[in-house]
Amino acid sequence: MKTVPVQDAVGMVLCHDMTKIVPGESKGPVFRKGHIIMEEDVRTLLEIGKEHIYVLDMEKGCIHENEAAHRIANAAVGPNITLSDVSEGRINFIAEPGLLDVNVEALNRINSIEEVVLATLHTGQQVTETRPVAGTRVVPLVIDEKKIRQVEAICAEYDYVVGIRPFRRLSVGLVTTGSEVYHGRIKDKFGPVIRRKFSTLGSEVMGQTLTSDDPAMTRDAIMAFIAGGAEMVVVTGGMSVDPDDQTPTAIRLTGADVITYGSPTFPGVMFMVAELNGVPILGLPGCVMYYRASVFDLIVPRLLAGEKVTREDIVSLGHGGFCATCEVCRYPICPFGK
Repeated sequence: MKTVPVQDAVGMVLCHDMTKIVPGESKGPVFRKGHIIMEEDVRTLLEIGKEHIYVLDMEKGCIHENEAAHRIANAAVGPNITLSDVSEGRINFIAEPGLLDVNVEALNRINSIEEVVLATLHTGQQVTETRPVAGTRVVPLVIDEKKIRQVEAICAEYDYVVGIRPFRRLSVGLVTTGSEVYHGRIKDKFGPVIRRKFSTLGSEVMGQTLTSDDPAMTRDAIMAFIAGGAEMVVVTGGMSVDPDDQTPTAIRLTGADVITYGSPTFPGVMFMVAELNGVPILGLPGCVMYYRASVFDLIVPRLLAGEKVTREDIVSLGHGGFCATCEVCRYPICPFGK
């Protein structure tokens, strides 16, 4: 950093903000730290009373923070992500709706390079509206270009570091079990919740069938939806250990391959995942109706993004699967399922 006359500073990097004050009207930076001084800037600097300024004279092999951020972002960005303009040396990754997919291995390797920063939200998080999900910058005002080339080399080893897997738009069959609902003794409250949740994720409930506690009746309703083109079937209610709760039996009667019955999540323990000829069949416990965030919100977005959910995936939910039941739910901006 050195002090130079403004006329000699063209092409150099400003080391601090330059403020312009118009009495009674405004006060703010006319040039920000990191700005590369252009020929046309000299007159403005003189007009605000700056005849000498602090500038950074970059050595050969170094690059400015803005250029570094652009290069890191362009190397790491994946599908369905756009990049913000650079602001104070930082670029944000703006995601479209879908499932956030972060290559954590690559991310850790990048952040192991001294003075390089790339921060993201947790991978696997659902994004239901356009929003920032990551940001990058470097620590100093200028950085050795070799470090940025290291980042670019790491990113070249992978398809991408930060991307979005778009949600598929599926037709979903909804089977609601329970003699009390089937016979009209109580009103079904599960259906509206499920329709809303799938709508938020870009899919549509193609129809809802009410069944009694007879497992054969529920089985037939599931099979009818699949025969009618359903790409996923969810069965609500009847998932507990009560003798009248026969939904797990009904799902097994379809001949589906049961991936899991039970999930290490609170709420959502009595959750079943099965698959029949490529069609996921989910047994949803009652908590899905009452809690804003439950096992539904941890698994269904992954299925809609095209992932195959395994028993190991369900087991891994135990670490982070305990909902803190905050007074005001802010899911997915919370630890649940992370």
